[in-house]
Amino acid sequence: MRSFGTAVCLLVLAIPALRAQDSSSVKQDSASSAKPAVLQWGPAPAVFPKGAMMAVVDGDPSQAGPFEVHLSFPNGYKIPPHFHPTDETVEVKQGTFLVGMGDRLDVKKTAAMKKGDHGTIPADHHHYAVAKGKTVVDVKSTGPFAMTYVNAADDPQGEQKTP
Repeated sequence: MRSFGTAVCLLVLAIPALRAQDSSSVKQDSASSAKPAVLQWGPAPAVFPKGAMMAVVDGDPSQAGPFEVHLSFPNGYKIPPHFHPTDETVEVKQGTFLVGMGDRLDVKKTAAMKKGDHGTIPADHHHYAVAKGKTVVDVKSTGPFAMTYVNAADDPQGEQKTP
């Protein structure tokens, strides 16, 4: 019985040391949650009006599960009124993001989000946005990503996309 107690004590003392010693393999094993050191930017999906760029930070927006992306917009870029089937959390990384709620884009009715500001837009809430200056936002949500335009004519793909 005494050797069993000694073995348990040694095991309890050894676990933290083993974890610290092998931290590099822990990072490799959890690569799906590791954020890339350098973001790979490319054109945003066709559901966005032309001119937006996107980089995947974590996850896969096309698959079920959490994801994080950065979106970059040129000055004056507009995202017409739309909604998503899931909540989305937005944080401004650069520039100013003018965000409004409703079915018609009205810059006078927007709230300015500046670098460091963040907020959550609930699922199915109609909203729109305009970039003031070059703007980069971080978006966290749950996939698969879907975006439905309130007015079908605003959909850059030429047809309404529903989840």
